[in-house]
Amino acid sequence: MSNRELLLGDDAVALAAIHSGISGAYAYPGTPSTEIFEFIQARAKEHGIQAFWSANEKVAYEEALGTSYVGKRAIVSMKHVGLNVAADPFVNSASTGVKGGLVVCVADDPGMHSSQNEQDSRVLARFAQIPCLEPANQQEAYDMTRYAFELSEQIRLPVMIRLVTRLAHSRSGVVTAPAVPQNEMNPVEESMQFTLVPSNARVLYRRLLEKQPTIIKCAEESKWNNLDLPETPSSIGIITNGIAYNYVRETFGGKVPHPVLRISQSPIPKQKIRNLLSMVDELWIVEEGFPEIEDLVRGVIEPAGKIIHGKLDGSLPRAGELTPGIVGKALLGSWPEGLAKTLDETPNRPPALCDGCAHTDTFALFRHALEPYEKQQGKRIRLYSDIGCYALAFYEPHDAIQTCVDMGASISMCAGASYVGQFPAICAIGDSTFAHSGMTSLLTASRQNANMVVVILDNGTVAMTGTQETLATGQDLVDMVLGLGVDKDHVRVINPVKSKYEENLAIIKEEIEYKGLSVIISKRPCVQWMRKSKS
Repeated sequence: MSNRELLLGDDAVALAAIHSGISGAYAYPGTPSTEIFEFIQARAKEHGIQAFWSANEKVAYEEALGTSYVGKRAIVSMKHVGLNVAADPFVNSASTGVKGGLVVCVADDPGMHSSQNEQDSRVLARFAQIPCLEPANQQEAYDMTRYAFELSEQIRLPVMIRLVTRLAHSRSGVVTAPAVPQNEMNPVEESMQFTLVPSNARVLYRRLLEKQPTIIKCAEESKWNNLDLPETPSSIGIITNGIAYNYVRETFGGKVPHPVLRISQSPIPKQKIRNLLSMVDELWIVEEGFPEIEDLVRGVIEPAGKIIHGKLDGSLPRAGELTPGIVGKALLGSWPEGLAKTLDETPNRPPALCDGCAHTDTFALFRHALEPYEKQQGKRIRLYSDIGCYALAFYEPHDAIQTCVDMGASISMCAGASYVGQFPAICAIGDSTFAHSGMTSLLTASRQNANMVVVILDNGTVAMTGTQETLATGQDLVDMVLGLGVDKDHVRVINPVKSKYEENLAIIKEEIEYKGLSVIISKRPCVQWMRKSKS
């Protein structure tokens, strides 16, 4: 029996995974993908699903792969930069293949609403040589996820679902279908399939290549790759993908007067593209993300004499996310009549640390402690920082950090600078980011006894993405640091409150002057987490 629910794009993927009979869901928090796992986690006990936050995306992917190994279905979700962290098992899983259906849902963030780069996960799907599905709306997010599990088990490969922020975080009505039961336990029997020693890997890679014609055939025949023809022939054709399809339709009030090929399952259907090109003289390629389709069309199957417009010729912007206005202005030459300009004209509001945030007081302490060194060196000294809400200390009035590159980089970069003589060398990392990618960096710094201070901001939660549970806080965090070899006399815990300001300042000054590795754990609960825990 079908039902209708109001769902985020993230929720639609999650509900489809539950209805597809998953046995496990794995993830690390990261906007805009976080809600996928949270939706499943809230219903996990009811449906008998294993669902818990992983230490990082690599671990999450490997856990999902293990679930697939024993014949069960699994979903692993992450944001685009999280796929970089999981790239090793992700790419290798294309060689091993899967047993139970494995779907990896990646939420890209065009426009960098909450990310440090723009990245298009379709490129990595093509690199790994697996299918990628791109929904245009919440209903397709649900339907494509159901289909992805079936496709995964049909071709014995992982299948990617690619969302973007605008779809992941908007709501629409979704008609659901009856759920299917979970798979029975049925582990892989062939000993070589998941054992990528070179002699096996060479065989398995050839198997992956042998699957490519089937994958291409599935894309050519896919109902998600549609060529829609207008009532009256036109010399202009349009190729579009995912959510960009909506912007094309909005440009023309829902009825596009040109042939439109929507590509929502890759590899790209070359024959359908050739069919479109045979009908038109001029082609527009409107895609959200990198000019992935455009590059392939221009470089592989561009016929002589055809005019192609897109991101590569400057007709559409390479940076930022597309909007109906941007697409409409490009296709029509002027702003579409009746189309609101809200998204394009609303000014951005600068982000800021929450009122009462412990990080504010911690950075104020270090700013005070560094003043003598700034006077001596005649320049401002800032901290190496990491991915987390504390990166907002880059902005005024804090002006406290100088780097924010990737998860765990604060410790590694600070160590590298200290090895070649920088002093003072100080970095800041959150408790969750430390568990994600900071521990290996600290282990290396500990073995070298780097002359630096590592500040772990322990607010007891993954604050930036909605106060999810952290795997390293309190005494457990202290024990982890000690276990990585840091001298116990130089692992200091402070409570950054006004009443202990002078005591904390003295500790910080002492550890800066120590000629070796120090770790200062600044422990105070997140104010948002405290509000939630009291409600």
